[in-house]
Amino acid sequence: MTDGPPPLVDEAQAPRVPTTLEPGPLPAPEPTGPPEARLTARQWVRQNLFATPFGSVLTIIMGLGLGYVLYRLAWFALVSSDWEIVRRNLRRFMVGGEYPEDQVWRLWAGLYVVGGLAGLLSGATVAHAEQQARASGREVVRPGRWDWIRRYWPALVVIAVILSQTRTWTPTLLTLLGAMVFASARWLGRRAPWLARFTWLALLVGAVASVQVVAGFGGVSWSDWGGLHLTLFVTVAGIALSFPFGVMVALGRRSSLPALRWVTVAYIEVIRGVPLVTLLFLGIYVIPLFFPNTVEPPSNLTRALIAVTLFEAAYVAETVRGGLQAIPRGQREAAEALGLSRWKVTRLIVLPQALRAVIPAMVGQFISLFKDTSLLQIIGFVELLEVARITVSQPAFLGQRLHTVTFAFVALVYWAGSYTMSRESRRLESRLGLGERR
Repeated sequence: MTDGPPPLVDEAQAPRVPTTLEPGPLPAPEPTGPPEARLTARQWVRQNLFATPFGSVLTIIMGLGLGYVLYRLAWFALVSSDWEIVRRNLRRFMVGGEYPEDQVWRLWAGLYVVGGLAGLLSGATVAHAEQQARASGREVVRPGRWDWIRRYWPALVVIAVILSQTRTWTPTLLTLLGAMVFASARWLGRRAPWLARFTWLALLVGAVASVQVVAGFGGVSWSDWGGLHLTLFVTVAGIALSFPFGVMVALGRRSSLPALRWVTVAYIEVIRGVPLVTLLFLGIYVIPLFFPNTVEPPSNLTRALIAVTLFEAAYVAETVRGGLQAIPRGQREAAEALGLSRWKVTRLIVLPQALRAVIPAMVGQFISLFKDTSLLQIIGFVELLEVARITVSQPAFLGQRLHTVTFAFVALVYWAGSYTMSRESRRLESRLGLGERR
């Protein structure tokens, strides 16, 4: 046998090797579960309320109990109660007793500024989200025409109750004008989606502008604010100030710098170890000691707002820290392996997931803040609950035991605000897919 070159093979007779084809898109898997069926009202009631004998008995008992409670509430609201005390003191409930009547127009002007800004930003945010959805090929789902009624019906009920207690049509017309301002601004915002990039700046400018309209240029000083106006202001300002400060404190507690970590831990533990009432008293009596005699200390409302912000920020920090600890460490390591700095890893990857995970606890804390504003009466502010207490001491209503009427009215306002925030929280959780397995 001799070695030699391999024999030549004709290309036409050579076996063809099949070329490798790129795999095409896999077909969508066919659903394996039962098809979804839309139940009628009768089928839904039978399946959910009367599926078993025990469930049927429990449904009947609870239905009778709920019916009796609703009957008693309707009897109290429509028959047995005299709402004249609320009708005659409605302005006091809204803005307090020290607010000058000739300056009420400032409140309406500030309300229009806030409503116009809210409509503009909400419309721009929705338009920007729709643009991003179309760019990524996702379906754009728009809410129904009456979806806003289902979302905000508790607040709308309270507004309707308040307007029903007015003696003239002027507040109703001014409220409708505010709704028109909001709708017009939202229509403009939907045609300017680029405004969504400046949301925080616009909110800051709008907040300063609305406060200046009410209190600036010879307006009403903060010390004369009261009623629902004061309650809402402290709530919104407390949330806006405590949230970013609490996030920074949470990041500081997880910092690798021992000094920063020890300071934030000491702040959180000290603030959470005392009640809010103590901090309010400290704000009123201790904060002026930090200013020299030649410098005018902040007003009482500013001191109270500082105390509320410090108190809420400590709880927000612990809530956010729980969300930060829930993020797997592997995500940080993977992001750092890609060359991202620590700040970008925290800002773009860790913090958004942490905030998304703590939405229920965060909103619960904000609801607590809304109700804790009633403690301002202890340091001399005539907020909403204090108005309900002092109005029954008027000579025209003295001795008539109308506490139940005034407190019921205040309870309705607190419930509407708290329930509206709770509903918006659940809606946000649903849109973000919180709690769903993927």
